[in-house]
Amino acid sequence: MTRTVMCRKHKQELPGLDRAPYPGAKGEDIFQNVSKQAWDEWQKHQTLLINERRLNMMNAEDRKFLQAEMDKFLSGEDYAQAEGYVPPSE
Repeated sequence: MTRTVMCRKHKQELPGLDRAPYPGAKGEDIFQNVSKQAWDEWQKHQTLLINERRLNMMNAEDRKFLQAEMDKFLSGEDYAQAEGYVPPSE
């Protein structure tokens, strides 16, 4: 049976993650309140941000920026977009 959570981003009951994506309280919060769908969407958006803005994950400021954007994204707030990115048309 799939574990479901009330997803903070999508505001509905959706299948949850299999395990916490981070250690500690932050990971537990994501595990309990973010759906697998929202987490997968974040992973794709995170890749766009890293590539478009040329973020260096060895740089503490870039990691802090990405962490703040993740919090906004998963909470349904306005978040940074990859400049110039146009989603593919279907």
